[in-house]
Amino acid sequence: MAFLKRKERTKERFSLLLLDLEEYYFEQHTAYHVTTCSEKERKVRGSFKVCSRSVIFDPEDVSEPILKIPLRDCKKIEFVERESNPFNDPRPSVISISCVQAIYIKESNVIAPYRNERGAKKVTFQLEDWSKTEDVVQTFLQLHRASCLEKLGDQTAMIAAILQSRLARSSFDKNCFQSMAEKPHMECAVEMVLPLVSNPGHVCITDGSLYFQPLNGYPEQVIQIRLNRVRRIYKRRHTLRPLGLEVFCTENDFCSDIYLKFYKTADRDEIYYYIATFLENHVTEHTAESYMLQWQRGHLSNYQYLLHLNNLADRSCNDLSQYPVFPWVLADYSSPQLDLTSEATFRDLSKPVGALNKERLDRLLSRYRGMPEPRFMFGSHYSSPGYVLFYLVRVAPEHMLCLQNGRYDHPDRMFNSIGDTWKNCLDGATDFKELIPEFYGTDCSFLENKRNLGLGRRQNGSLVGDVVVPPWASDTSDFLQKHKTALESQYVSEHLHEWIDLVFGFKQRGSEALAAHNGEETCSCFFQIKPTRRGKSSHSSLCFSVFHPLTYEGGVDCDSIEDPDQRIAMLTQILEFGQTPKQLFTTPHPQRITPRFHNMTRSPSSNSPVSDLSPASQSEDSSFEDLTEESRKLSWANIGNLKPISSHKIHKEAVSGIAVTQDGAAIFSTSQDSTLKMFSKELKDFQRSMSFSNMALSSCLMLADGKTVVCSSWDNNVYFYSIPYGRRQDTLMGHDDAVSEMCWFDERLYTASWDSTVKVWQCPSDSSSNHKRSQFELLAELEHDAGVNTIGLNPAGTLLVSGCKDGAVSLWDTSSYTPLQQVHCHTGTIHHTAFSPDSRHVLSVGADSCMKVTDVQTGMVISSVKAEEEQRCFCWDGNSVLCGGGSGDLLLWDLLSNTVTKRIPAHSGAVTAMWMSKLCSTVITGGEDRQIVFWKLQS
Repeated sequence: MAFLKRKERTKERFSLLLLDLEEYYFEQHTAYHVTTCSEKERKVRGSFKVCSRSVIFDPEDVSEPILKIPLRDCKKIEFVERESNPFNDPRPSVISISCVQAIYIKESNVIAPYRNERGAKKVTFQLEDWSKTEDVVQTFLQLHRASCLEKLGDQTAMIAAILQSRLARSSFDKNCFQSMAEKPHMECAVEMVLPLVSNPGHVCITDGSLYFQPLNGYPEQVIQIRLNRVRRIYKRRHTLRPLGLEVFCTENDFCSDIYLKFYKTADRDEIYYYIATFLENHVTEHTAESYMLQWQRGHLSNYQYLLHLNNLADRSCNDLSQYPVFPWVLADYSSPQLDLTSEATFRDLSKPVGALNKERLDRLLSRYRGMPEPRFMFGSHYSSPGYVLFYLVRVAPEHMLCLQNGRYDHPDRMFNSIGDTWKNCLDGATDFKELIPEFYGTDCSFLENKRNLGLGRRQNGSLVGDVVVPPWASDTSDFLQKHKTALESQYVSEHLHEWIDLVFGFKQRGSEALAAHNGEETCSCFFQIKPTRRGKSSHSSLCFSVFHPLTYEGGVDCDSIEDPDQRIAMLTQILEFGQTPKQLFTTPHPQRITPRFHNMTRSPSSNSPVSDLSPASQSEDSSFEDLTEESRKLSWANIGNLKPISSHKIHKEAVSGIAVTQDGAAIFSTSQDSTLKMFSKELKDFQRSMSFSNMALSSCLMLADGKTVVCSSWDNNVYFYSIPYGRRQDTLMGHDDAVSEMCWFDERLYTASWDSTVKVWQCPSDSSSNHKRSQFELLAELEHDAGVNTIGLNPAGTLLVSGCKDGAVSLWDTSSYTPLQQVHCHTGTIHHTAFSPDSRHVLSVGADSCMKVTDVQTGMVISSVKAEEEQRCFCWDGNSVLCGGGSGDLLLWDLLSNTVTKRIPAHSGAVTAMWMSKLCSTVITGGEDRQIVFWKLQS
């Protein structure tokens, strides 16, 4: 299991899990447990451990039980100095403890419930180093006073003061550095966090390593992590406070190498930024949005994506109150065969577990109505330490014993059957738990009682053994295999975003959470939500939570609570109840792209416009039409191998647009020098030069007939040029300011202008038409808040994207000409924008040097990259982007890692225009250096 896979650093029986919750282990001494029987003294050698709330003696003889004496049960602790007779050998002093309870653990070296022996008892210990006996007794007397204080808050405060005093009197031993040449940057006191327990000590960071030295030397004297092995670091909430730091030396495992809790946020941040600076040039930083993009495009499995989201939301295998949470995905645990093609097999992922049973939900709502403030609907969380160990008791029995004061749960309440557990989650009055990652892994040991633990006997007389799997699984291994297949199934892939909205997204809180009975809302549960102008809601000020308010980030400021008893009670409640994940998304999560969606949306058209710049948007030789999608993928996989074939300086100003005839024989380009030039591929020279006005031409496109070139101009007009006749055919005077860009699809011309509009014109493209002005019918006028600088159509022609001078990206439905989304994602003019080939995303580049990927379905910006220079134009396949930069270079960007994978020298000025063939094997670029460069993909 995740936190059990940690490298074993010790073989001894003692574990921090033998301590009480929130207890510390300070020091150990080799000692003897001295007993007297029939006046005969018996000594058992072992390790005598000084803990903040108990004395623990761990015998070397494993057949002897570990002895634990809670300090609160001690009536007298004294230093007994034996009288020394000068004529006899001196007898050592001893520690004498009178108590009313002793706890025996691991009797016969078997993990089992603890045995509590009550009644007056006197226990004697003799330290092997006699000289330390009196000091140890004084330490115990001080800790005993703390344990006997009336208020729990006062006890905790006194123990914390003792701990801080010990930490202040010690420091990191620099003799532990691996190299004498290492230079320390800083050190401070911390606690290493493990499931249910923590271990105080000192952390020291050098120019080469991160070190942790436990105060007690357990489980080893020093733990070292070399900085060049670190792959990920995360700031963590620990008990809802920003004090945690978790370090990973692996890319995908969610079990970290070390989790540290700092006493000061400033110390945590300093070490975080030191490591982050070291890693800046070595590893790629991933965000929720970048992982989302990888998942949407199939580069991450559902399992991997959920692990990454859990990690980003502060879920850690070292913190059982924030253990990674996974969904129940199946609803059928009784059929002999598992049918993954039937929707009835699956759980409704749009609802939390507590809302799956309507009758139970109605009862909970009824109870909620009569509840005093603060009100909450569900009396337990979907993830808590108790639930995690409910599932893992067979592989983590000591954790369960630690959590439940040395006892297992009642046998009939234990994890006995997967089907029964699911049924109880549906029907139980207080059971709303989800699953943990282990249910979708490969290790089935948590479902099997391989250690033959004595977990008890059920009321039906059967012993608690292996977990009963559903009839459709032959054994536990088969169950995990089929369960993982279900997680990656078509149905779950299409609906997983709904569950993500509930747990990590916009339905975790707010009015959407209210509607889903899933989150926290600053409002009354049953009130009228008044929609505002943008569809958001205004609420009253009463507090409503589906879960207890303490479980939410920001729900309480523990440091502001002055009463120590209240603060301890609150922290304990947080630990036991569980915590809601950090909210990662505040808008609806996009749906995953699955093969079914590919079939619906991929409808390439030879009529797609130049401005779309998708591989399917250009006309080329018809012999290419039957080549496959795999050919395009292969081209993009090798796009870094683009080589320049020839370059031609045919304009007097910057090139603004490029269009190519269907047969590829003629290339047309427009320029700010106001000319349209025709270049012959065969003759390798330009053949025609046309000028329509004395103002710049901003773009050009080839109509579907292959005989007409359309040019847009800064003089507010659109010009039609006939290739066979070699003259201007007609002029469309359609705007009140410069026309910036155009698109063409299915007899319709879309024109964008700085007059803040996009106009849609019915315009026949067949060769019989003379394109007279009387045939241009204005179908729609799409208004914007600022000048429109760029537009693009998706391959199917059903969606239009526009980019404005104010940095806004707008999405439009071309069938109804209604706006779908408006996203202010740039801080300056947008230079270019285009759909991905599958129409799921829009990429935009702007004067702010940023590259943004926006999800079409939700309007969420799912990826943002700040480049070193402005990107003026691009082609992309949804994952990789070939950009024309302000420096004149072509930059190949990997959007999944947000990095430039190759830089190709191209122009001596900014790249201002780019065209790509349908098969992505040929590229033509134009620049401010007035040149046109032809590129070919080299195999």
